Amino acid sequence: MKEEHIKINTEFIRLDALLKFAGLVETGGEAKLVIQNGEVTVNGEPCTMRGKKLHPGDRAELDGRTLVVE
Repeated sequence: MKEEHIKINTEFIRLDALLKFAGLVETGGEAKLVIQNGEVTVNGEPCTMRGKKLHPGDRAELDGRTLVVE
């Protein structure tokens, strides 16, 4: 499993924006679909909220890639 650390300069980043920023999806529409289909987990739990706020220390996973927010 590949783990990527994503450093943010704000208090939080939305889940859909994180997936786009990290290059796991091409568009916001694609992010919306994979999130709504239950393909994304946040901190080990399935997440279907595309506006979910992720803070430093949170982890999101899609297609075997793990994103760690720093």
